[in-house]
Amino acid sequence: MDLSYDGTNYHGWQNQPNAISVQSCIEKALSLLTKVETQIFGAGRTDSGVHAIKMCAHFDSNLLVDLSKLIYDLNSFLPKDISINDIYEVNDDSHARFDAISRVYNYKISLNKDVFNINRSYFINNVMDVDLMNQACAILKSHTNFKCFSKSKTDVKTYNCEIVNAQWVFKHGKLVFTIKANRFLRNMVRAIVGTMIQLGLKKISLDYFQEILISQDRTKAGPSAPAHALYLLNIEYPKEIRSNE
Repeated sequence: MDLSYDGTNYHGWQNQPNAISVQSCIEKALSLLTKVETQIFGAGRTDSGVHAIKMCAHFDSNLLVDLSKLIYDLNSFLPKDISINDIYEVNDDSHARFDAISRVYNYKISLNKDVFNINRSYFINNVMDVDLMNQACAILKSHTNFKCFSKSKTDVKTYNCEIVNAQWVFKHGKLVFTIKANRFLRNMVRAIVGTMIQLGLKKISLDYFQEILISQDRTKAGPSAPAHALYLLNIEYPKEIRSNE
């Protein structure tokens, strides 16, 4: 299942007690339409307020259904801020989270006050040194352990990630950060962005940015950037995951 959502009204992707999540909305709709209680498994978790241009999830079903009709019915039933873009059959042992080979995130910063994007970009009314921020991107790609940018008290076995690309560019009047990696730690992108903003504002030096990475200490890094300007842009899978490939 490929889907998109505006995360403004949700407490993140994952099910949680006493809070509305994207996952719970889709599970409720899917179970109602198929008349079988169905659990879906996402490719990862997005925090409260984070958006997704493309999130992927999988579910198991023995029902023979018209997938085009199921997409139409789900979109008719789901809230306007969640869209099912595609549903397709994959191999029986496929998993949306564990089979993903890369993920891409965007973070958008508005340099001018934009009242129509209050919940979709982070407004910073200061001049930032983007060249310095891109030098930090090069440093970032030379490291593999990102414990300094991970949410504390997380249950991961390793803090290692392989960052394939990281870059700041001006696009459509906004400063946009794009980062691609094989995996991300909880809160990692927002912690990186928050630290790079401090660098761009000359509150920390490039040498100190390097020290943060070497330290593996989250307390040395900057504050997490606000969630509402973060987008899960894409998730990549091997071609062979589809059952007809």
